[in-house]
Amino acid sequence: MSVKKVLVGMSGGVDSTVTALLLKEEGYEVEGLYMKLHSKPGYHEIHQARAQKAADYVGMKLHTLDLQETFKKEVFDPFIDTYAEGKTPNPCALCNRSLKFGEMIKFADKIGADYLATGHYIKTDGKYFYAADDDTKDQSYFLFYVHKEILPRLLFPLGSRKKSDIKDIAASIKGLESFASQGESSEICFVETTYTDLLKDYVDVDNVGEVLDKDGKVVGEHKGYMHYTIGKRKGFTVKGAHEPHYVLSIDAKKNQIVVGKKEELACNRVVLDNLNMFSEDKEFNTTVKLRYRTIAVSCKVKIENNQAFVELNESVFGVAVGQAAVFYNDDKLIGGGWIAEV
Repeated sequence: MSVKKVLVGMSGGVDSTVTALLLKEEGYEVEGLYMKLHSKPGYHEIHQARAQKAADYVGMKLHTLDLQETFKKEVFDPFIDTYAEGKTPNPCALCNRSLKFGEMIKFADKIGADYLATGHYIKTDGKYFYAADDDTKDQSYFLFYVHKEILPRLLFPLGSRKKSDIKDIAASIKGLESFASQGESSEICFVETTYTDLLKDYVDVDNVGEVLDKDGKVVGEHKGYMHYTIGKRKGFTVKGAHEPHYVLSIDAKKNQIVVGKKEELACNRVVLDNLNMFSEDKEFNTTVKLRYRTIAVSCKVKIENNQAFVELNESVFGVAVGQAAVFYNDDKLIGGGWIAEV
């Protein structure tokens, strides 16, 4: 039986390092790929060096792929544009589809690799994704948009392991101890501090505007609509308010935000577009996650013309247009889409 070749996405972190090591120990022929995505100053010098150190230990070749232009077009520019439209983006899901599991699978083909592996905490059986065993690290929500055709070629050695176990493995290896103790990577890799600090380099963020109530009455002032996402309760004034108010909607063209009480944030129905479904069903009952760090809620779904009409069986608060909605049957991910209407 011939040895199967695996291309491993290497970030310079503990997860991708242990992924490569585990696959090598399982008998695969392993090669690594470090991708230059964003252009954050000083970032790649540090992380590429760490990836090379890991590759040297594993005893594998490390390739480098400069995807900064593609990343800007496919991920970064849409991130800026979505905030400018008064919506809330999800750049990680776009990056996973077009770069980490798009450009990287093309590179796997180029070098003749049978499989592609990453250090994501997720599982697959070749037909569906499944939530990781470590629910504190599960990343399935961010991979819902990956093309289903490539699932049979994906390997995720960490999906059935705990993060603490991965750190223990690295800590036990002489020369790689520092990988176990390094800090967690930021949720959005190209954001250094806050997203508004980043936006300021590209758009006019600090633009004082009006705060309205649901009846259209001016009740206060805000510091610029891009400072706010749906459900935010601070950073604006409401004259005479004696209880907390939350952002209910954003009008980018008028630089206005509408605020109200918490119960006015309740959402019982969403419409999704640009679907990516692993199941062929058009009408079904399931559960849906409307944000990453939330509990999936039960719902009824009807799909027509690549749109999903989702009726929630309980109210969800702070649902934002532009975010991902991901369907699960227990731990099986059956698809999802982008919130277009609330």
